[in-house]
Amino acid sequence: MRLSLLAAASMLAIATPAFATPQEDFEDLTDRYWEYVKQENPTLASSVGDKRFDDKLWDTSLAAMDRQAARAQAFLEELNAIPTDELDADTQVAKAILMRSLSETVEANSYGQRLMLFTNRGGWHQSIAGLGRNLVFESAQDYENYLARLAAYPKLNDDAIAVSRMAVEGGYTLPCVALDNFEESITGVIPEDATQSRLYEPFRREAPANIDSDQWADLQARAQALIDTELRAAYATHAEWYVNDYECSDQVGISNQPGGREYYDFRIRQMTTTGMSADEIHELGLSEVARIRAEMEQVAASAGFATREAFIADLRTNPIYYAKTPEDLMQYVAREAKKIDGLMPTLFGFLPRLPYGIREIPAEIAPGTTTAYYNLGSPELGIAGTYYVNTSKLDQRPLWEVPALTVHEGVPGHHHQIAIQQELDMPEWRKNGSFFTAFVEGWGLYSERLGIEMGLYDTPAKDMGRLSYEMWRAARLVVDTGLHSKGWSKQQAIDFMLDNTALSPANIEAEVNRYISWPGQALAYKIGELKIRELRTRAGEMLGDDFDLREFHDVVLGQGSVPLDVLEMQVMAWVESKQGE
Repeated sequence: MRLSLLAAASMLAIATPAFATPQEDFEDLTDRYWEYVKQENPTLASSVGDKRFDDKLWDTSLAAMDRQAARAQAFLEELNAIPTDELDADTQVAKAILMRSLSETVEANSYGQRLMLFTNRGGWHQSIAGLGRNLVFESAQDYENYLARLAAYPKLNDDAIAVSRMAVEGGYTLPCVALDNFEESITGVIPEDATQSRLYEPFRREAPANIDSDQWADLQARAQALIDTELRAAYATHAEWYVNDYECSDQVGISNQPGGREYYDFRIRQMTTTGMSADEIHELGLSEVARIRAEMEQVAASAGFATREAFIADLRTNPIYYAKTPEDLMQYVAREAKKIDGLMPTLFGFLPRLPYGIREIPAEIAPGTTTAYYNLGSPELGIAGTYYVNTSKLDQRPLWEVPALTVHEGVPGHHHQIAIQQELDMPEWRKNGSFFTAFVEGWGLYSERLGIEMGLYDTPAKDMGRLSYEMWRAARLVVDTGLHSKGWSKQQAIDFMLDNTALSPANIEAEVNRYISWPGQALAYKIGELKIRELRTRAGEMLGDDFDLREFHDVVLGQGSVPLDVLEMQVMAWVESKQGE
């Protein structure tokens, strides 16, 4: 019996799935994208609670770079095929963010500088050394996975050295003047007693209750043997290659490398999320330096000094401003951090659940690195964020810097912003895999200014510390572009920083070395901070008495890290919604 046309059509509709909507296509793509990101970054997967890759390390080979760039290009082509105007407003923003990230991955792989796998601040050898602090160890399998990762390190090391050899051959090497203490950052990872290495740190803890004493002793012995043999040999190979074969450059600026000018332009776009040129950024920096310098003169006068220079000289040399021991400095930092914690509800309506702690920067890298830094935690794994403090060279770590330093690295700066992002109701790839430096560091610098409203800078010395930190970030705009676009020497950069900031000579040396070896990154801070301040001023003027600072801050942080143009759209949308109430 023949079916009627209506019955046949009905059966066909049941048998054939409906076409996916553009919204569904985007969600499917981002699910696959996030899965791929975790596969390529096993330690990132571990940090968000995905344990499938807990026994693996990342791939540092050239083949991996090309594979990742090719996959990013494929995702881009899929994205471009999804009609933007058929997506909801939030998804349109997400699409723009993902397209920017993927495009940067593809473009970054086109430059010879992709071969440069380390900066003066560290590299693959330090990444593995600190890995144990960012993992959870609750079972014997967790320890077995960690041992498997340690055992995989020699291959990663060999691959990284192979890529770095190509960098040397191509003329893509760091300047010699920026590499003080770098050898020690390799040789210092495994001391004579392997059990004192950071690599062994997970085995210095108390054994989980589900591991018996014999099993625990076996795990400890295997770890010690692995570190003492295979890893010690790998670190020795790395150090020998660096000392004997690495040919550092006598040229300071990245523009002196093949394709260096084009690469620096890319770095500016990548780090600032703007279309500003090196010349525009340089001039902005000079303008900000002049403004801040005038404010510093006023603070110096309030402290009873005839000139800004006289006050800075006192701040740099007067022993009353310096801790006597590392423990003294850490206690001072801890007290300041708790004071700030108590002030947070006055400026924010939403506070994250994840806390943060403080630790000393590891001894083998402390002499050559900066004053402090932050490592994000993991709500999924129960790992707090960490504010790392440099306790080396105590006569170069003034206490009057601590308030500004702490609001930047702890709260309301990096920890507050990142911990909120980790809790937002948004796709995992945005919560845990999407960070824009201009936003993250711009917020950190903006947070230093919030210290004024918190009453933290209650002495001229502390206020000069705040201004010195702001001057530091303004001077970066001048120094970074000077080094990499205008042919400045290292000494020119140091002299400019010495003349304009109150930073100690050791900090300035470390900072300039950082700018030399990490082009463009330092530009993000001031560019991002100025945009947030601009948006706060504009929103305040448009809303008048209806402007709520706590609500403004929650709006800025409420969509996670975004490019600065997206941030502006989000804040203006909030303003329009408030005006319509």
